[in-house]
Parts: sequence; structure tokens; C-alpha cells
Amino acid sequence: MISVEPASAKNGADVTVSGENLDKANVAEVYLTDGQNDTKVEIIEQAAATIKIRVPASMKPGRFGLVVLTASKPQRLIEQPVKLTVEQ
Repeated sequence: MISVEPASAKNGADVTVSGENLDKANVAEVYLTDGQNDTKVEIIEQAAATIKIRVPASMKPGRFGLVVLTASKPQRLIEQPVKLTVEQ
């Protein structure tokens, strides 16, 4: 993952994450993390270079990292070098 557009969003909003190898063969799930708690997000659309996700309605405001669960076995959680700010 290289970037998130928009970089800040409200609960329920859709954001687009750009990068490489983001298709279903490589990425099974996406999470937002504050470093201690991971919250699974809904994947709306998924392609090799982009994933569109929806910010959960229950997210508290703050700055969150993105984490992917790999589709390959064994599955691994990998924190990405991009952040998303959730607004009130």
C-alpha cells in the first residue's frame, strides 16, 4: 500500500487505497489499527492496484494504520506504511 485517498474520512465513508499486489489472490482482509486494537473493514472493491474500503460506523476518531491479512498460506498480518485519519 502506497497511499489512501482521501487521507481523512468520517465513519461510513469509502476510501481508496493504492499500491501493488492488492488483489484477492494476495489480500484476504484489511484492518485499521491503533497499535493495540485491530478493526476489520469492509472491502467494497478490490483490484491489483487498488482496494476500496468502508470506514466502520463504530470507529472512534483518530489516526490509524492499515494492516492486511495475506491470502497465501500461512496467512500473515502485515502493517502497511500508510495512515488514515478518522474524523468525528
